[in-house]
Order: sequence, then structure tokens, then C-alpha cells
Amino acid sequence: MDCRVVVEAAVPVYDVATSDEAVRIAISKTGEMLNPDLNYVEINMGGRSCPHCDEAIEPAFIAADESLVALELEMTVFNVERDEHAARIARKEIGQRLENIPLEVLEIEEIESDEADDTDANDETGDDKTDDEDVLPEFEELIDE
Repeated sequence: MDCRVVVEAAVPVYDVATSDEAVRIAISKTGEMLNPDLNYVEINMGGRSCPHCDEAIEPAFIAADESLVALELEMTVFNVERDEHAARIARKEIGQRLENIPLEVLEIEEIESDEADDTDANDETGDDKTDDEDVLPEFEELIDE
């Protein structure tokens, strides 16, 4: 089975004045750490809410020109046995590139696979091979001349 895993990362950013600036720098910094090895990981601004009233708040907390930004990192993990297996793989792959950045798995969603589409694609490939077989003898005859 294939799963989409969303991991929350707490990314520290230094020398920032606004929340928007902190988020932009955090996304850029995280992208640099993940690329080129994990360029398939999607980086999004994380969502936070007030623990008392559950009202949405900005994803960056700023104090003394330093910020801690909540980002959501999303990746697809293929051929896993169960959800926990997908979570471990995602945390390991992302965690190896983001040293000293805490990670927490937020969501694991199973992706439906289309086996019927794979079978159709193989059938089309088989038809192409029969056409190629007709062309190859003519080519070989040209070389012999």
C-alpha cells in the first residue's frame, strides 16, 4: 500500500522582524536542506491554534528577533505494510536531512492504487513490440547490403 504522510517541523529562524519574513526564510531554509535528495517533499506553512480558544494563529512565534516556525512537510511513501511503517520511513528520510529540528507525524492517509491502469499500459506496450518486430528485419536487410 502507498501512503501520504504529513510531518510537522519546528524550524528555528534568526534575525527576523515579522511573521511573514520568518515563514519565507523557514521554507527556503528547509528547501535547501531537503534538496536535491528529497525534492519530492512538499513544504507548506503549518497551521497552529490557540490552546485556550482554538482560534487560528500565525505559524511563526517571534521573540527577540528569533522565530520558531511550524511547517508541514508532505511526502508519499510507497510499498508499506501499515501506517506506522509509513510514518517511520517519512520521519527517517526527512529527519536525516533536517538535523536538530523536531518532527511530529500529523497525518497518514492511504492512497488508492490503480492496478487496472498498470495492466492497460502493459497491453499497449505489447502492441508496440509487434510493430517493432516488423520493422527490424527490414533494417537488418539494409545493413547486410
